[in-house]
Amino acid sequence: MERTVRPGRHTPLGATFDGQGVNFAVYSENAAGMDLCLFDEHGETRIPLREQTMHVWHCYVDGLRPGQRYGFRARGAYEPSRGLVFNPHKLLVDPYACAIEGKIDYREPVFAYAGSPVPGYAGTKDRPNELIADQRDSARGVPKGVVVDGRFDWEDDKAPRVPWADTVLYEAHVKGMSATHPDVPASLRGTYLGLASDPIIEHLQRLGVTTLELLPIHESMNEWSVASRGKENYWGYSTLGFFAPDQRFAAERGDQVNEFKRMVKKLHRAGIEVVLDVVYNHTGEGDHVGPSVSLRGLDNRTYYRLRPENPARYEDYTGCGNSLNMLHPQTLKLVMDSLRYWVTEMHVDGFRFDLASTLAREHGTGVDKQSAFFDIIHQDPILSNVKLIAEPWDLGQGGYQVGNFPVLWTEWNGRYRDSVRQFWTGAKHTVGEMGYRLTGSSDLYEDGGRRPHASINFVTAHDGFTLRDLVSYQKKRNLDNGEDNRDGWDDNLSWNCGVEGPTSDPKIAKLRARQQRNFLVTLMVSQGVPMITAGDEMGKTQGGNNNAFVQDNRISWLDWELDPEREKLLAFSREVVAFRRRHPVFRRPRFLRGERVAGSELPDIAWFRPDGREMVPSDWLHPHRAALALFLAGDALDWRNSAGDALVDDTFLVLLNGSHDDIPFTLPGSEWGSRWALRIDTAQDAMSSGDSVDAAARVPVLAHSVLIYKRVTPGRGSWRLTRSTRGGF
Repeated sequence: MERTVRPGRHTPLGATFDGQGVNFAVYSENAAGMDLCLFDEHGETRIPLREQTMHVWHCYVDGLRPGQRYGFRARGAYEPSRGLVFNPHKLLVDPYACAIEGKIDYREPVFAYAGSPVPGYAGTKDRPNELIADQRDSARGVPKGVVVDGRFDWEDDKAPRVPWADTVLYEAHVKGMSATHPDVPASLRGTYLGLASDPIIEHLQRLGVTTLELLPIHESMNEWSVASRGKENYWGYSTLGFFAPDQRFAAERGDQVNEFKRMVKKLHRAGIEVVLDVVYNHTGEGDHVGPSVSLRGLDNRTYYRLRPENPARYEDYTGCGNSLNMLHPQTLKLVMDSLRYWVTEMHVDGFRFDLASTLAREHGTGVDKQSAFFDIIHQDPILSNVKLIAEPWDLGQGGYQVGNFPVLWTEWNGRYRDSVRQFWTGAKHTVGEMGYRLTGSSDLYEDGGRRPHASINFVTAHDGFTLRDLVSYQKKRNLDNGEDNRDGWDDNLSWNCGVEGPTSDPKIAKLRARQQRNFLVTLMVSQGVPMITAGDEMGKTQGGNNNAFVQDNRISWLDWELDPEREKLLAFSREVVAFRRRHPVFRRPRFLRGERVAGSELPDIAWFRPDGREMVPSDWLHPHRAALALFLAGDALDWRNSAGDALVDDTFLVLLNGSHDDIPFTLPGSEWGSRWALRIDTAQDAMSSGDSVDAAARVPVLAHSVLIYKRVTPGRGSWRLTRSTRGGF
């Protein structure tokens, strides 16, 4: 069918439907020519793009409709030694495609060079020869972009805009959340709509989750190295399309854009925010022997960071074979356009940036907090007003940047994770670190002008042991991943409580349950923002697999068939999250000072040894055991609500015994409070409302347990009751 082709416009990039036809625009400053390729049931139609404006190749095709499949072919030099790998025999996915159809097929010749990295791939047993351009056509093995109609009835959708101080993050995989849930309709399990189904939303609400942090939902591709082992990348940290929601999670084939929007709208109505884990540090095309399916073939030198001394190879700060070139304005534009699209068109509420240090690498090897990437986000009126979370490290030199991100950013606090894990194994040297980690990590964030919420506190995440496995295994069990147990971290700072893996010993089972409660309570009483990994609240296990990125099966999926012990843990998890929500003293918006605040009776915080004496510097530097107590004053919040009223909470005493011995703690003297009521005892599997005790009482604290007391009667001084927003105990 003959179609009228017009010059079209160079903006916006991508495929834009206007009701009459489609405008196509793709960037390549080093290509000598570009073809638009249209696909239908009759095959492929190629349209040479004769217009080029500011390195953008463009045209307008009358009569095309949403659903049209398309791609590009770029012509130019094939000189790998100069970083040029153009090959018109290779179909390329539009990096601005808003939907993508199909998956990469490594049986087809999807590599730009002759040969293949794995015998049998690309229909050849020949070894890779990067100096020769492959002459075979790749279209059968390459996904296609799909033209979309972006119209959607959002009705009265509004972003929940949960304040950071009230935020409870929940890291989850779209498929894994509902794949086995018995109350989710079978046709919706593992999909966007399954995640937004009533049973899943009810679970999140009862747990107290305010914000979902979703593992990558950008369209991803399976890396050749993973496919060669007969595996599939389940997590999705191998992006192909930065604008396209992953087709894997669509209940109806091809409807992923609308279904994603329906998911967001329904979650927003439930008061739940949606934060996306985004991977702008690298793509699934991998290293120099990877396939040429998008950015590599469109303009390798623009989009990827090449080694100056050998442009045929990539700088790899990510461990994934390549790094995006954030030094080039077009690559920055691609990232920023993508981010804005997900906020304005898809209504997401923020982003967690995978290996974010890579995005801030400018000239040389260092990470620069004043990089163009940070500057652009800081001044952007859209992106500067959403939740920004950094994974503040990468694998390059100087990549560990915890505490060094700019003022708008929060960070996954790896030092929190490591300190808390070690403390609960009985490591006494962590007492000094715990002082900082429990109070928002002022040593990392205060000098940079940030507040406690800059610390995203977590004990587990998608990569690593689950909470249950953290207390059940010393060593990883990753053989099922197909890499002879070489993948995943070897040092997990874990403790199996005496036996490796599953056990029928009731004492060890009881200790493991207590340790899980210890971690959950520690997380919920720490200043900063808590993040729960999906399933930890109900004892999820991966059988010791600490790198389940290729396990699209019951190893990774949440198991909703709970035995009595897991039911108890879920109930406890709900109670302790609700406890945090009721008590703002555990989620203050400002750092603690160790002094009286706004006329408070006592200092906002004080630290005590197990013998009831206040801690002095030598107690922090040379602790005798992994044990300490902290006092948090509820009348020293220095916090006003939106109406301008001062918030006042209860006052609490938190006793932590991470050691292997039972310890009698002596409560502080009467000046700190004359009577205290027990509210949490992790030796019990439910919240406590036990008897109250007097000031200076000696209370037994079991090895590896937490006690939390609420002050019932004030001590001496000017304590007085004022307005409070709390409820319950």
